[in-house]
Amino acid sequence: MKTIHILSPGRTCLFGDHQDYLGLPVIACAINKYITLNAIENESSFFRIKLPDTAEERDIEIYETFETVQNRDYFASSLRVLKRYGCIPDKGYDVEIKGDLPLNAGVSSSSALIIAWIRFLLKAFGANQEITKELVARIAYQAEVIEHNEPGGLMDQYSIGLGGVLFIDTSQKMSYKTIQNDIEGLIVGESGVKKETIGTLGDRKEKALKAIEYITHKKPGFDIKLAMLEEYEKYEKYVPLDLRPYFFAALKNHNITLKAMDEFKKTNPDIKYIGDLMNQHHLVLKDILKITVPVIDKMVASAIKAGAYGVKIVGSGGGGSIIAIAPKDKEQDVIDAIKREGKAAYIVKVDSGARVV
Repeated sequence: MKTIHILSPGRTCLFGDHQDYLGLPVIACAINKYITLNAIENESSFFRIKLPDTAEERDIEIYETFETVQNRDYFASSLRVLKRYGCIPDKGYDVEIKGDLPLNAGVSSSSALIIAWIRFLLKAFGANQEITKELVARIAYQAEVIEHNEPGGLMDQYSIGLGGVLFIDTSQKMSYKTIQNDIEGLIVGESGVKKETIGTLGDRKEKALKAIEYITHKKPGFDIKLAMLEEYEKYEKYVPLDLRPYFFAALKNHNITLKAMDEFKKTNPDIKYIGDLMNQHHLVLKDILKITVPVIDKMVASAIKAGAYGVKIVGSGGGGSIIAIAPKDKEQDVIDAIKREGKAAYIVKVDSGARVV
């Protein structure tokens, strides 16, 4: 019987949280914590899916058309999108999906699962075009975000699908560049507080877009992607007082991300400087966008005190995880400090992206 094995990593965001839904760039990387999918062909017309980590099971008829899909039913939306690419199931499989990637922790376990599912289906049934890492990422974005009209950007799907440290231009032109293959001293810290993705992300996105809308109403040629931090005072008069912080945050975070990109492009980037930029980014997320919670604040403060170069919350906020970067001789101190305040902490390596193994 035909068997297929997929490895799909998590991801962490180094720079650009709450930027991709504005079409602004992000810097993110896949990490070596995984969702694994193991499939074996069966003699039925069903995908029999087991998810032991969440004690869930599901059967999907392979000929189901999914004219409509339930909210956040990513198995169904993936199948619907894949059919547009000529991926038509004609055999059943027993599928087990599990892993060591923590759930609801800000390391994109949901996107990793979706990409594992899509990569399996493409391997099993093919497509009407060459199957590339970029194709997998694009289909995953369509299945997770577009099909469900969710507020997220495309950072998660492209980071996981492509691997490495990526600078991703999330504008309509959509481009990406691998800027590093590895970064030493990366540490993920889990808060143990379930992140609140949809509400937090949707609220901050709405406010940032409204602020930009006020400016474009007065200045039709305004483009947030071209606006400089130094121009904030030039534009703030067009924005209501309650929305100004969200406009400033967009400019500030964009400025920080571009500085980080310039440093990463160097042959030997200054990791201490990268860490300082991470700290600046975190302060915007904490003090302006207000997406942290007390346990996250304690974890960040403890990691800095223990010697980390830089620390920041990751993702939409309201819980989840942090990412730290530390010198080699301080890694264990930083891990211990984070664990005292949160749930878990561990070193991660940059991963090469989702793949058939």
